[in-house]
Amino acid sequence: MSISYKKAGVNIKAGNKLVQQLKKQFSKIGGFGGLFPIDGTKYNLVSSADGVGTKLKIAFLVNKHNTVGIDLVAMNVNDLVCVGAKPLFFLDYFACGKLNISQAKQVIKGIAKGCAMSSSQLIGGETAEMPGFYKNGEYDLAGFSVGIIEKGKEIDGVKIKPRDMIIGLPSSGPHSNGYSLIRKVFSNIELKKYSKQLLAPTKIYVKEVLAAIAKFNFKKQNIVGIAHITGGSFYDKITRILPSGTSVVIEKNSWKVPEIFELIQKKGNISQGDMYRTLNMGIGMVLIVRCEVALHIKNFFKSAKIIGYVKKGERDVTFV
Repeated sequence: MSISYKKAGVNIKAGNKLVQQLKKQFSKIGGFGGLFPIDGTKYNLVSSADGVGTKLKIAFLVNKHNTVGIDLVAMNVNDLVCVGAKPLFFLDYFACGKLNISQAKQVIKGIAKGCAMSSSQLIGGETAEMPGFYKNGEYDLAGFSVGIIEKGKEIDGVKIKPRDMIIGLPSSGPHSNGYSLIRKVFSNIELKKYSKQLLAPTKIYVKEVLAAIAKFNFKKQNIVGIAHITGGSFYDKITRILPSGTSVVIEKNSWKVPEIFELIQKKGNISQGDMYRTLNMGIGMVLIVRCEVALHIKNFFKSAKIIGYVKKGERDVTFV
Protein backbone atom coordinates (compact mmCIF):
# COMPACT_ATOMS: atom_id res chain seq x y z
CA MET A 1 0.00 0.00 0.00
CA SER A 2 1.34 3.44 -0.90
CA ILE A 3 1.32 6.27 1.62
CA SER A 4 0.75 9.95 0.87
CA TYR A 5 0.86 13.12 2.96
CA LYS A 6 -2.93 13.33 2.76
CA LYS A 7 -3.29 9.75 4.01
CA ALA A 8 -0.95 10.70 6.85
CA GLY A 9 -3.47 13.37 7.85
CA VAL A 10 -2.15 16.55 6.20
CA ASN A 11 -4.16 18.18 3.40
CA ILE A 12 -1.89 20.72 1.69
CA LYS A 13 -4.61 21.72 -0.78
CA ALA A 14 -6.96 22.64 2.06
CA GLY A 15 -4.30 24.84 3.63
CA ASN A 16 -3.61 26.57 0.31
CA LYS A 17 -7.34 27.10 -0.23
CA LEU A 18 -7.64 28.79 3.16
CA VAL A 19 -4.75 31.14 2.33
CA GLN A 20 -6.34 32.07 -1.00
CA GLN A 21 -9.63 32.85 0.72
CA LEU A 22 -7.90 34.94 3.39
CA LYS A 23 -6.00 36.91 0.74
CA LYS A 24 -9.33 38.20 -0.57
CA GLN A 25 -9.85 39.94 2.77
CA PHE A 26 -6.22 40.54 3.79
CA SER A 27 -4.34 41.32 0.59
CA LYS A 28 -0.88 41.55 2.17
CA ILE A 29 -0.69 37.93 3.37
CA GLY A 30 0.58 34.95 1.41
CA GLY A 31 4.26 35.81 0.93
CA PHE A 32 7.22 34.32 2.77
CA GLY A 33 7.30 37.38 5.03
CA GLY A 34 4.72 40.07 5.76
CA LEU A 35 5.88 43.60 4.94
CA PHE A 36 4.96 46.58 7.12
CA PRO A 37 6.21 50.07 6.12
CA ILE A 38 7.76 52.23 8.83
CA ASP A 39 6.29 55.66 8.17
CA GLY A 40 8.77 58.45 7.66
CA THR A 41 11.68 56.09 6.99
CA LYS A 42 13.09 54.22 4.01
CA TYR A 43 12.55 50.83 5.66
CA ASN A 44 9.97 48.04 5.84
CA LEU A 45 9.62 45.65 8.74
CA VAL A 46 9.20 42.02 7.66
CA SER A 47 7.58 39.42 9.93
CA SER A 48 7.13 35.67 10.05
CA ALA A 49 5.44 33.12 12.33
CA ASP A 50 5.97 29.36 12.29
CA GLY A 51 6.50 26.24 14.39
CA VAL A 52 8.42 22.96 14.36
CA GLY A 53 5.45 20.67 13.73
CA THR A 54 5.36 16.94 14.43
CA LYS A 55 9.14 16.67 14.27
CA LEU A 56 8.73 17.29 17.99
CA LYS A 57 7.25 13.80 18.33
CA ILE A 58 10.64 12.32 17.46
CA ALA A 59 12.33 14.60 19.99
CA PHE A 60 9.91 13.26 22.62
CA LEU A 61 10.55 9.66 21.50
CA VAL A 62 14.33 9.85 21.95
CA ASN A 63 14.28 12.50 24.71
CA LYS A 64 16.48 14.93 22.78
CA HIS A 65 15.42 18.55 23.02
CA ASN A 66 18.50 20.70 22.36
CA THR A 67 18.09 21.05 18.59
CA VAL A 68 14.38 21.72 18.02
CA GLY A 69 14.88 25.32 19.11
CA ILE A 70 17.24 25.78 16.17
CA ASP A 71 14.47 24.41 13.93
CA LEU A 72 12.05 26.93 15.39
CA VAL A 73 14.28 29.90 14.62
CA ALA A 74 15.22 28.54 11.19
CA MET A 75 11.65 28.11 10.03
CA ASN A 76 11.07 31.81 10.66
CA VAL A 77 14.30 33.55 9.70
CA ASN A 78 14.67 31.53 6.49
CA ASP A 79 11.31 32.93 5.41
CA LEU A 80 12.44 36.50 6.15
CA VAL A 81 15.56 36.16 4.02
CA CYS A 82 13.40 35.07 1.07
CA VAL A 83 12.43 38.71 0.62
CA GLY A 84 15.98 39.89 1.37
CA ALA A 85 15.27 41.00 4.94
CA LYS A 86 17.80 40.97 7.75
CA PRO A 87 16.36 39.38 10.93
CA LEU A 88 16.29 41.69 13.94
CA PHE A 89 14.60 39.91 16.83
CA PHE A 90 12.78 36.72 17.77
CA LEU A 91 10.11 35.69 20.27
CA ASP A 92 9.06 32.16 21.21
CA TYR A 93 5.96 30.48 22.58
CA PHE A 94 6.49 27.29 24.63
CA ALA A 95 3.31 25.46 25.66
CA CYS A 96 3.10 22.31 27.79
CA GLY A 97 0.87 20.46 30.22
CA LYS A 98 3.32 20.60 33.12
CA LEU A 99 6.58 22.52 32.90
CA ASN A 100 9.74 20.40 32.98
CA ILE A 101 12.42 23.01 33.66
CA SER A 102 15.33 20.86 32.49
CA GLN A 103 13.55 20.03 29.24
CA ALA A 104 12.52 23.65 28.64
CA LYS A 105 16.09 24.86 29.24
CA GLN A 106 17.34 22.51 26.50
CA VAL A 107 14.76 23.87 24.09
CA ILE A 108 15.60 27.49 24.90
CA LYS A 109 19.31 26.75 24.55
CA GLY A 110 18.57 25.67 20.96
CA ILE A 111 16.52 28.82 20.35
CA ALA A 112 19.39 30.97 21.59
CA LYS A 113 21.80 29.11 19.32
CA GLY A 114 19.51 29.59 16.32
CA CYS A 115 19.28 33.30 17.06
CA ALA A 116 23.07 33.55 17.21
CA MET A 117 23.34 31.67 13.89
CA SER A 118 20.97 34.17 12.26
CA SER A 119 22.32 37.31 13.97
CA SER A 120 18.96 38.01 15.61
CA GLN A 121 18.12 38.79 19.23
CA LEU A 122 15.91 36.66 21.46
CA ILE A 123 13.99 39.42 23.24
CA GLY A 124 11.12 37.56 24.89
CA GLY A 125 8.39 34.98 24.64
CA GLU A 126 5.74 33.11 26.57
CA THR A 127 5.70 29.88 28.56
CA ALA A 128 2.22 28.43 28.99
CA GLU A 129 1.26 25.54 31.28
CA MET A 130 -2.07 23.98 30.27
CA PRO A 131 -2.77 20.87 32.35
CA GLY A 132 -4.78 18.27 30.48
CA PHE A 133 -4.12 19.82 27.07
CA TYR A 134 -0.78 18.14 26.32
CA LYS A 135 0.45 14.64 27.11
CA ASN A 136 2.89 14.30 29.97
CA GLY A 137 6.39 15.21 28.79
CA GLU A 138 5.20 16.82 25.55
CA TYR A 139 5.11 20.45 24.47
CA ASP A 140 4.53 22.61 21.40
CA LEU A 141 6.60 25.44 20.00
CA ALA A 142 5.83 28.52 17.93
CA GLY A 143 8.11 31.38 16.98
CA PHE A 144 7.84 34.91 15.68
CA SER A 145 10.61 36.79 13.88
CA VAL A 146 10.86 40.38 12.70
CA GLY A 147 13.39 41.69 10.20
CA ILE A 148 14.06 44.83 8.20
CA ILE A 149 14.72 45.76 4.59
CA GLU A 150 15.11 48.99 2.67
CA LYS A 151 12.00 49.94 0.68
CA GLY A 152 12.37 49.08 -2.99
CA LYS A 153 15.00 46.39 -2.39
CA GLU A 154 12.56 43.60 -1.61
CA ILE A 155 13.06 40.35 -3.53
CA ASP A 156 9.50 39.44 -4.49
CA GLY A 157 9.84 37.45 -7.71
CA VAL A 158 8.14 39.98 -9.97
CA LYS A 159 11.30 40.35 -12.09
CA ILE A 160 11.63 36.60 -12.76
CA LYS A 161 11.69 35.89 -16.50
CA PRO A 162 12.39 33.00 -18.90
CA ARG A 163 16.06 31.91 -19.09
CA ASP A 164 16.67 32.70 -15.42
CA MET A 165 18.47 29.86 -13.66
CA ILE A 166 17.58 28.08 -10.41
CA ILE A 167 20.23 27.46 -7.77
CA GLY A 168 19.55 24.92 -5.03
CA LEU A 169 21.14 25.20 -1.57
CA PRO A 170 21.53 21.84 0.20
CA SER A 171 19.41 20.96 3.20
CA SER A 172 20.62 19.18 6.33
CA GLY A 173 17.84 16.59 6.02
CA PRO A 174 14.02 16.79 6.05
CA HIS A 175 14.32 20.03 8.07
CA SER A 176 10.91 20.62 9.74
CA ASN A 177 8.37 19.47 7.18
CA GLY A 178 6.77 16.19 6.19
CA TYR A 179 7.11 14.56 9.59
CA SER A 180 3.48 13.43 9.73
CA LEU A 181 4.30 11.40 6.62
CA ILE A 182 7.65 10.21 7.98
CA ARG A 183 6.01 9.06 11.23
CA LYS A 184 3.39 7.20 9.21
CA VAL A 185 6.10 5.43 7.20
CA PHE A 186 8.48 4.42 10.01
CA SER A 187 7.81 2.44 13.17
CA ASN A 188 8.98 3.83 16.50
CA ILE A 189 11.95 1.47 16.35
CA GLU A 190 12.89 2.86 12.93
CA LEU A 191 12.34 6.44 14.06
CA LYS A 192 14.84 5.82 16.85
CA LYS A 193 17.25 4.15 14.42
CA TYR A 194 17.18 7.13 12.04
CA SER A 195 16.73 9.81 14.71
CA LYS A 196 20.12 11.40 14.04
CA GLN A 197 19.17 12.15 10.42
CA LEU A 198 15.57 13.02 11.28
CA LEU A 199 16.47 15.40 14.12
CA ALA A 200 19.26 17.18 12.23
CA PRO A 201 18.30 20.83 12.76
CA THR A 202 16.96 22.90 9.90
CA LYS A 203 19.79 24.73 8.17
CA ILE A 204 19.79 28.48 8.71
CA TYR A 205 20.62 30.22 5.42
CA VAL A 206 20.48 33.82 6.60
CA LYS A 207 24.12 34.87 6.68
CA GLU A 208 25.16 33.30 3.37
CA VAL A 209 22.06 34.47 1.48
CA LEU A 210 22.32 38.04 2.79
CA ALA A 211 26.01 38.04 1.83
CA ALA A 212 25.10 36.90 -1.69
CA ILE A 213 22.42 39.59 -1.99
CA ALA A 214 24.91 42.25 -0.88
CA LYS A 215 27.44 41.05 -3.46
CA PHE A 216 25.24 40.30 -6.48
CA ASN A 217 22.38 42.77 -6.05
CA PHE A 218 24.61 45.76 -5.34
CA LYS A 219 24.20 47.51 -8.71
CA LYS A 220 21.21 45.64 -10.16
CA GLN A 221 19.00 42.79 -9.04
CA ASN A 222 20.63 39.54 -10.18
CA ILE A 223 18.97 37.44 -7.49
CA VAL A 224 15.32 37.92 -8.44
CA GLY A 225 13.53 35.26 -6.42
CA ILE A 226 14.12 33.15 -3.29
CA ALA A 227 11.97 30.29 -2.00
CA HIS A 228 12.27 28.41 1.29
CA ILE A 229 11.43 24.77 0.48
CA THR A 230 9.08 23.85 3.33
CA GLY A 231 5.44 22.66 3.38
CA GLY A 232 4.24 22.02 -0.16
CA SER A 233 7.90 21.72 -1.13
CA PHE A 234 8.97 22.54 -4.70
CA TYR A 235 5.50 22.79 -6.22
CA ASP A 236 3.88 25.20 -3.79
CA LYS A 237 6.87 27.21 -2.60
CA ILE A 238 8.42 27.99 -5.99
CA THR A 239 5.11 28.83 -7.65
CA ARG A 240 4.42 31.25 -4.79
CA ILE A 241 7.05 33.65 -6.18
CA LEU A 242 6.52 33.12 -9.92
CA PRO A 243 4.95 35.97 -11.90
CA SER A 244 2.34 35.31 -14.57
CA GLY A 245 3.81 34.01 -17.81
CA THR A 246 6.58 31.95 -16.21
CA SER A 247 7.05 28.36 -15.08
CA VAL A 248 9.95 26.32 -13.77
CA VAL A 249 11.73 23.16 -14.89
CA ILE A 250 13.63 21.23 -12.20
CA GLU A 251 16.24 18.68 -13.27
CA LYS A 252 16.05 15.84 -10.72
CA ASN A 253 19.48 14.43 -11.54
CA SER A 254 21.25 17.74 -10.94
CA TRP A 255 21.83 16.90 -7.26
CA LYS A 256 22.20 13.74 -5.19
CA VAL A 257 19.15 13.04 -3.06
CA PRO A 258 20.26 12.09 0.49
CA GLU A 259 19.71 8.48 1.51
CA ILE A 260 17.10 9.27 4.18
CA PHE A 261 14.64 10.42 1.50
CA GLU A 262 15.19 7.26 -0.53
CA LEU A 263 14.50 5.18 2.59
CA ILE A 264 11.27 7.08 3.23
CA GLN A 265 10.09 6.65 -0.36
CA LYS A 266 10.91 2.95 -0.52
CA LYS A 267 9.44 2.06 2.89
CA GLY A 268 6.25 4.02 2.27
CA ASN A 269 5.91 3.16 -1.43
CA ILE A 270 5.44 6.89 -1.99
CA SER A 271 5.03 8.32 -5.48
CA GLN A 272 7.64 10.69 -6.85
CA GLY A 273 5.05 13.45 -7.05
CA ASP A 274 4.18 13.13 -3.36
CA MET A 275 7.86 13.06 -2.38
CA TYR A 276 8.64 16.31 -4.19
CA ARG A 277 5.44 17.96 -2.93
CA THR A 278 6.01 16.94 0.70
CA LEU A 279 9.77 16.78 1.37
CA ASN A 280 12.69 18.99 0.36
CA MET A 281 14.64 16.02 -1.11
CA GLY A 282 17.94 17.58 -0.09
CA ILE A 283 17.30 21.15 -1.30
CA GLY A 284 16.34 23.55 1.50
CA MET A 285 16.26 26.83 -0.39
CA VAL A 286 16.28 27.92 -4.03
CA LEU A 287 17.46 31.14 -5.62
CA ILE A 288 16.26 32.27 -9.04
CA VAL A 289 19.00 34.28 -10.69
CA ARG A 290 19.94 35.88 -14.00
CA CYS A 291 21.54 33.34 -16.32
CA GLU A 292 24.64 35.43 -17.06
CA VAL A 293 25.72 35.39 -13.39
CA ALA A 294 24.29 31.99 -12.38
CA LEU A 295 27.65 30.22 -12.26
CA HIS A 296 29.24 33.00 -10.17
CA ILE A 297 26.36 32.90 -7.68
CA LYS A 298 26.42 29.09 -7.51
CA ASN A 299 30.14 29.15 -6.74
CA PHE A 300 29.57 31.72 -4.00
CA PHE A 301 27.70 29.07 -1.98
CA LYS A 302 29.25 25.92 -0.59
CA SER A 303 27.84 22.78 -2.28
CA ALA A 304 25.16 24.69 -4.23
CA LYS A 305 23.88 23.26 -7.50
CA ILE A 306 22.19 24.68 -10.58
CA ILE A 307 19.02 22.59 -10.54
CA GLY A 308 16.78 24.08 -13.22
CA TYR A 309 15.60 27.07 -15.19
CA VAL A 310 12.64 29.34 -15.87
CA LYS A 311 10.64 29.15 -19.10
CA LYS A 312 7.40 30.53 -20.45
CA GLY A 313 4.30 29.05 -18.85
CA GLU A 314 1.65 29.64 -16.27
CA ARG A 315 3.13 29.38 -12.79
CA ASP A 316 3.83 25.66 -12.51
CA VAL A 317 6.77 23.34 -11.77
CA THR A 318 7.83 20.43 -13.99
CA PHE A 319 10.41 17.78 -13.13
CA VAL A 320 12.57 16.20 -15.83
